Amino acid sequence: MFVFLCRGCGTELTTPLSQVAMPAHAHQKYGNGLQLPVLMESGTFAVDPELWGPPWQRWEEIHRDEAVACGIYAPVHALSDGAPGSIVIAPGDARATALIPERAGGYCCGLDGADGPNMACERCDLPVASRIDDCSLWQAVWLAPDAVRRLTVSGTDAVPLTWAALLEEGKATPPFEPIATWGARLGPNHFWSWSPQWEAAVGRALAHLLAASRGQPVTVPDGLSKEVFQRALDALLPAGPRARRAVLAGPGQPAVDGDADIMLVPTHPQTGQMWTPASPKTSAYRVPLPFGVWLGLAFPKPNLPLPASGGMPNGVLRDDPPAPRPRYLFRADPDAFQHTLVRLPAVRSTWLRGILANLTQHMRTGIF
Repeated sequence: MFVFLCRGCGTELTTPLSQVAMPAHAHQKYGNGLQLPVLMESGTFAVDPELWGPPWQRWEEIHRDEAVACGIYAPVHALSDGAPGSIVIAPGDARATALIPERAGGYCCGLDGADGPNMACERCDLPVASRIDDCSLWQAVWLAPDAVRRLTVSGTDAVPLTWAALLEEGKATPPFEPIATWGARLGPNHFWSWSPQWEAAVGRALAHLLAASRGQPVTVPDGLSKEVFQRALDALLPAGPRARRAVLAGPGQPAVDGDADIMLVPTHPQTGQMWTPASPKTSAYRVPLPFGVWLGLAFPKPNLPLPASGGMPNGVLRDDPPAPRPRYLFRADPDAFQHTLVRLPAVRSTWLRGILANLTQHMRTGIF
C-alpha cells in the first residue's frame, strides 16, 4: 500500500491506498445532467499511463510524428499536453487539501477540472489535485503527477488475487442499474439504464473487435454477448461468406478450439493484465473486457420470472422480481470506442478511418 505526499512540503495527502487497474470508464461523460457515483472504491488508486488534462492541443496544431509518438494513429479533436501518470482516488480518501476558489469553475452542476488543479495542499498551498463532481462525470480526485510523490507503507504489500480467487469472489458488474437525475421536480429521480460501465467497456472492446475482424463479418456467442455486440458489428462490418468467430475465453471457461479467431478475455481488476490461455498455440486475437463485465457475460445470473414464495429452495438466487430492463437497445459508448480505435495501428486502414469519419451518423442511428 501507499500514501501520496505533497512534493512541496511532504504533507500526507491521502489515506493508505492499494493500486488497482485503471477503470475503462474513468474519463467517461455519460448523458446530460445525470449523477454518476464515485469512480474508485475507497482505499484504492489507479494510475493513468496516458497524457490527460489541460492544456489541450487541437489536432491541426499537432505534427503527425508527435501524435504517433503518443500512440495516436488517427485524427482526434484535441490531444492533451499535460503530464502522464495522473493518479485517481476516491474523494473521501483525500486528506489535508482545500479547494482553490478561483479554480472552482465547472461546466454545469459541479466541478469539472477544466481549469487545471482545483485543490491545494493545506500546508503549503501547492496545487496538487483536481476534484471532479460535475453532472454526467464520475466523481473522483485526480492527483497531479508532478505535484505528489508516492511513499510505500511498510508491511502492507498486497498480493494480487489469482484468477480462481476472482471467480470465487464473483464480483460481476450488473448490466442494468438505476441512474440518478439531477434535481428532478416531478416523478422519480432515477431511471433504469444499461450500465455506463458496460457501455464504456463494450465501446473499448468493439474497437478491438473491428481491428481483429480484418474487414470481415464477426460473430459473438449467443446471449448477452450477442445483445451488446452483434448489432453494432453487423452495422459496421460488410456482409460476407465467412465470418470470423469470437468466443468468450478465460478462467472457468472451456479451452478455446482451433476455429476461434477472436477471444473476449478478462483483464485483472488489480493489475490490469489480460488473461492469457495456457496453450501457447492459441493465436486468436485477445479482446480485453473489465473482469466484472466479462464475468457478467461468461456467467450470467438467472432471474426468476416471478417472486418465489415460502423458503428459498436450492439454486434460487433471489426471491424478488428481476430488475427492470432498459426500454432501449444497447449502445456502446462512442468516446470509449473512438479513444481506443485511434490508438490501434489497424486504424490506418481506409475502411476503419471511414467508420471514424461517420461516427456521428452511427450515433444518430443508435449504434452508439
